Amino acid sequence: MGHNSAKRGFFRNALDAMVAAREKQAQRYVANALLALDDETLKASGFSRAELKRTGGIPHLF
Repeated sequence: MGHNSAKRGFFRNALDAMVAAREKQAQRYVANALLALDDETLKASGFSRAELKRTGGIPHLF
């Protein structure tokens, strides 16, 4: 058949966009919270400071 996103409708697409934006916001929040930990704790948890900074540990307006 046709393209699914065309059949889903405006409100469903808007909801999907809003959910994606909130997921990114949550990822940034968690990355920033983890950056407050020391390097030993991050390493023990399987994270690196450089990785967290890359994945969104930077300040944003919202």
